[in-house]
Amino acid sequence: MQKMAELLGLGDECGEGTSGAPALAGSCLADNRLNLDVYPDGCRRFLQLFKEQQGEVVQVEFLRLSSNDCLLDTTLGSLPHLKHLKSLVLKGGHARDEFGSYQHGSLTSLPPDFGNLRCLTHLDLSFNRLSILPSCILHLPSLRVLLVSHNSLVTLPEDFGRLSKLTFFSAMKNQLKDLPQSIGELSMLQDLDLSENALELLPEEVGNLHNCTELDLSGNHLLSIPDSLANLKSLRRLHLHSNLLVTVPASLASLPNLSRLDLQNNCLRAIPAEIQALPFVHVRGNPLGETEPSPQADKTSIRRLKTLFLESGEGSFTITSEGCKVVLACGIHFYFPPGAASDPLQISFRSLTPDPQWVKLRHHDVLLSRVLELQPHGVQFQQEVQIWMPYISPQTPHQHEVVVRTFSGHSWSDLETRVKRKRKSKKCVAHCCVLHFSWFLVVSRLVQNECQVPAEGTLLFSSVDPNIKVIFPPGVTKEPRSVKMQVLPVSAEEIQEITAHAGCTASPLLCLSQDSKVDFLKPVRIQLPLPPGVTGLNLDRSRLHILHGDLEGQTWNDITSEVVLEFTHLYAVFEVTHFSWYWLWYTTKTYIGGIVKKVYERLRLYQVNFIALQRRRDPEQVLLQCVPKHKVDPVLKKLQDRYRGPEPSDMVEMFEGEQFFAAFERGISIDMDRPDCVDGRLSFIFYSHLKNMKEIYVTSPVDRKGQAVKGQVSFYRGAVPDSIPEDASRRRKGPDSLWLATLPIKLPQLKPRWDENPGPLFGFSFPPLNLGNAETGYLTQANLLSIARRVGADWQSIGLSLGLTYQQIERIGYNNRDDLNKQILDMLFSWAQQNAEDPDCVSKLITAMKESGRQDIADEIEAVVELGRQKYSESIRRVGLEQESSTEDSAVAM
Repeated sequence: MQKMAELLGLGDECGEGTSGAPALAGSCLADNRLNLDVYPDGCRRFLQLFKEQQGEVVQVEFLRLSSNDCLLDTTLGSLPHLKHLKSLVLKGGHARDEFGSYQHGSLTSLPPDFGNLRCLTHLDLSFNRLSILPSCILHLPSLRVLLVSHNSLVTLPEDFGRLSKLTFFSAMKNQLKDLPQSIGELSMLQDLDLSENALELLPEEVGNLHNCTELDLSGNHLLSIPDSLANLKSLRRLHLHSNLLVTVPASLASLPNLSRLDLQNNCLRAIPAEIQALPFVHVRGNPLGETEPSPQADKTSIRRLKTLFLESGEGSFTITSEGCKVVLACGIHFYFPPGAASDPLQISFRSLTPDPQWVKLRHHDVLLSRVLELQPHGVQFQQEVQIWMPYISPQTPHQHEVVVRTFSGHSWSDLETRVKRKRKSKKCVAHCCVLHFSWFLVVSRLVQNECQVPAEGTLLFSSVDPNIKVIFPPGVTKEPRSVKMQVLPVSAEEIQEITAHAGCTASPLLCLSQDSKVDFLKPVRIQLPLPPGVTGLNLDRSRLHILHGDLEGQTWNDITSEVVLEFTHLYAVFEVTHFSWYWLWYTTKTYIGGIVKKVYERLRLYQVNFIALQRRRDPEQVLLQCVPKHKVDPVLKKLQDRYRGPEPSDMVEMFEGEQFFAAFERGISIDMDRPDCVDGRLSFIFYSHLKNMKEIYVTSPVDRKGQAVKGQVSFYRGAVPDSIPEDASRRRKGPDSLWLATLPIKLPQLKPRWDENPGPLFGFSFPPLNLGNAETGYLTQANLLSIARRVGADWQSIGLSLGLTYQQIERIGYNNRDDLNKQILDMLFSWAQQNAEDPDCVSKLITAMKESGRQDIADEIEAVVELGRQKYSESIRRVGLEQESSTEDSAVAM
C-alpha cells in the first residue's frame, strides 16, 4: 500500500499558463512530470507539446490525462512513443452531467503497441467504459499497480497471471462474474479489490496469493468461499460483507496476521466457534441462530411462489399461508415466505405524502421516498416479511447512509437496511425485513457508528473519520447501555464562506447519544482532530474553543474553561459525562456561540428557487415548484416545450422538511377545492430530493372577455395560516419576514368557447363532429350523445382511459359539480374536440371503454362503425353510378 500511495501522489498540480508552447512547457512540463488532467483541454495541450517539443515530451515519466477529453483517441496514438513512461493515469470522472453525477470517460480500448511501454509500473484506467481488458496490458512486463475500477468488465483474460510483478489490483464496481485460474500466479500481489461485482464463485487458486495482505470481495453474489483462503498467511484484512454466504470455513481463524474479518450482511445462520471467538470479526446483519427453512420451503417451492402484480388503482391484496411475492405499480416489492401468515390476511397499502407534523426528520436527515403505509397496523407475522422500497439516490453518499425508518406506534426507529442499485434501470432500492406492518419511509442519515458499553468499558471509532474516537473507561456504567456516534465533516472553505472570516477553522462536527437518561459514572474521553492547518507545534490555546450544543442545535456554549484539554501533535482530548453535539473551533473571535449557531444552521439549509409556469395550450393550468438551485436549469429544460412563464425567483434558503405555502394574488384564485388548499392558499413541504411540485387550475373573478388578467403568486414560510399577516404581505425583506418570493401570472383574454351558448340538451350545444375515417367508420355528434346516455358514475375512469389528465378530470368535475349528465357530456366532447383530427380516435374510444369495464358500450360503438363501413363499401361499388347518394350514405352511420 505504501508503494501505491507513492504512485498515486506523483507530482504536484501544475499552475495555469498562458497559451503557447513555451508557456505550456514552463507551467506543465517539469521534472519529467506532465499533469494535464486538471485542464479541460489537457489532450490538446499534450498534442501541442508533442508536436513542438517532442524531444522533451518523450522523456516524460509521469503523465496524467482526463479520459473525458474529446481528443483522447487522437492522443492515445502518441503515448507509445513515451518509452520512459513509468506512471500513466487515464481516468474519467473529471466531468459531471447536468444532474451532477460523475461522467465515465470515453476510453474503450488501448492501441496494440501500448504494450511497448516497458518501463510502465503504474496504470490507472478507472471511471471508463472498458468491457474487456485490453490485451496489450498483459505485455507490460514492469507493471506493479493496475486500477480498472468503475468500468464494465465482465471477465478477465485467461492469461491474466502473466502480470507477475503486479502488487496492487483494483477492479471494484465492475460486472465480473468469475475469475481466471491464472489469478493464482500473481505471487507478488499484496492488495486485491474485487468489491461490488457479480462474483458467484472463487477459484481455488486464489489461495496461492501468499503475499496478499488485503482482500476485498464485498458486494458480490458469493454463496461460499474456498478453503484455500486459509493459505493466505500474510492476509491482514478480509472483506466479505454484503454477499450471500451461508457458510465460512473455520480454517480462517488460523490465519496468523488477520486483524479484520468482515462478514456483515450475509445469510449466515451459524458461524464456527473458532471464528466467533475472534475479537475482530464483524457479523451484524446475519440471521444468526435462526432455524433453517422447512423442507416445504426448498428452492423449488420458493421458485413456484405465485407473484401478484398490482395495477396503479388497486389498494389491497390477500396473502395465505402458502406465501407469495407482490409487486406494486410504484415499484415496491414484497416477499411473504410460506408460513408468514397462518390464515388468509388482507393487506391494504397507501403511498402518502409525508407530513412533518408526524414524520420527524432529525437534523441532517434527507427524505428519499414517500411514506408507505401498510395495514392492518401491528399485525405480527410468523416469519419476517421482506420489503424493497425504491428511493432517490442521495447526493452525499460518503457522509450519509440510507436506512428504512418505521413507526412502532410510539416513535420512529431505523431498520437494518441493505441498498442495491439496479444495473439496467440504475434505480436504487432499500431492502429491509419486518415482523410488523405500520408506516415506512427511506431516509439518508449521517453515518452512524454504535456500540454496547459494558461495565468493563470499551472504545468507539468513527468510520467517517477514524481520527475521532470515544474511550469508555472501566466502571463508566453499571448496566450496559447503547451509544451512537455521528460525524459531519465540514471543510475550511465552508466555514470561511459562512463566517466571512479567513481565520476560522473547525474540526468535524460530532454528535453522541445514548439510550440512557443517566449520566456516566466516570468521565468519557473524547478525541477530536485539531482543525485544518492547526498542529500541536503552532497551536495558540487562546484561539481554541470547545463548543457544546443541545440536541436541537439551538444553543451553543463555549465549555473550554469547564473541561481539561490535552493536546498531541494532531489531536485534542477532553472528558465529559453526558452526550450531545461537540465542535472544536480555532478562531480569533471572542463571542463564538452565536457564530457557531449561525454556521450550524447554514449547514442544514438548501439554496432553492421557485418557478411558476403556465401550460402553453392551457394557460389556466399552472405548475408551481420549489427546486434546489443546482437542478433549476435541467428542470426548466425538460418543461420548456410544454410550459412557459417568468424566470425563476431569486435564491432563498430552506430546511429539509420545512413547510411553505403559495397564495395567488391580484385577481387570480384557485379554481377547485383540494385537500391541500385552504382559502385559496396551497400548502407545500420542501424535501430536497423529492419533487416539490403541484399543478393546479386557476381562474379570476375579473371579466376576461374584454381583457387579460395580470396577477401573481407569492410564496410564504410556514403552514397555511387563517389569514396572511398584513406585515407579511407588505414587508418583503428582513430576518423575520414570512415572504419568500413573488412571480407574475397572466391569464389571457378569453375566446368564445363552443359550449358557452345554452342549448336544448342540459344547457349544452355541440358543434358538428365526424370522428374517424370512411374506412373505419365515423362517429357523429348524435352518436356521442347516444353513448353519453349509457355512461354513469364511471365517467372519470373512462376519461382517464381516453387520455385526459387527472387535472382535466378534476376541473370537469368541479365545473359541473351539481350535474352528472353535464360532467359526462363535458368529458366526452372535450376528448372529441382534442382528437377530431386523429383518424384512429374511434378505435381508441373502443379500447378505452373495454379498459374501463364497459364492454357493452364498446360493442355498441363497434356495431355503429361496422354499419358505416358497410355503407362505405357499397358506395365504392356504386362509384360513377350513384355518386351523390354514396357520399351522403357514407357520411353518417346510425
